[in-house]
Amino acid sequence: MPLAIDLFCGLGGWTEGLLAEGYRVVGFDNERHAYGEAKYPAQLVIQDVLTLHGSQFKDAALIVASPPCQAYSYRAMPWKRAKALPPPDNTLFEACFRIQREAQEAAGRQIPMVLENVCGAQKWVGRARWHSGSMYLWGDVPALMPVIRHVKMPGLDWNRFKNGDPSYRGEAFNTRRTPNKRLSAALSAKIPLPLSRHIARAWRPL
Repeated sequence: MPLAIDLFCGLGGWTEGLLAEGYRVVGFDNERHAYGEAKYPAQLVIQDVLTLHGSQFKDAALIVASPPCQAYSYRAMPWKRAKALPPPDNTLFEACFRIQREAQEAAGRQIPMVLENVCGAQKWVGRARWHSGSMYLWGDVPALMPVIRHVKMPGLDWNRFKNGDPSYRGEAFNTRRTPNKRLSAALSAKIPLPLSRHIARAWRPL
């Protein structure tokens, strides 16, 4: 089974598609996301991604990542206070590409990586290669991408989510953290299964 690494794995939207396509997956996050029956579906390592070295993943067939989007979402809001903020810290975003480079150097071959974030990140990290709704992708994005039909999630304002409102995902994190709101925020950030399966198939070793 090919190995996939899921950075900032959350509830495992990337991982669900990877598992469905026959990968062995190891997820990394700095906390365990578990809300009743909603939890990460594969091997989980609680570790700060900044402390990882890519040589650990020299045997990986694919790396996926969804670094936190709150700083980018907030700065995209039409508020003077948001516009007046200094540039966001891109450390977590850049760490993903560092890990990919280190993994490739250790493996002596290409290890593709696909990174997901929000529209507002483009101003600070460069133009995304593809997007659907509020989900934008960077890195080794396949040339042919699917039309994603999202499944409704509890507690999610679907019209705002599907239209790519840049403030929506950030708003979810600015509310008081009750368990239901935490779950809604985690679900709204989850990669849709058709998208994760497509990326998994595109990069699965023959």
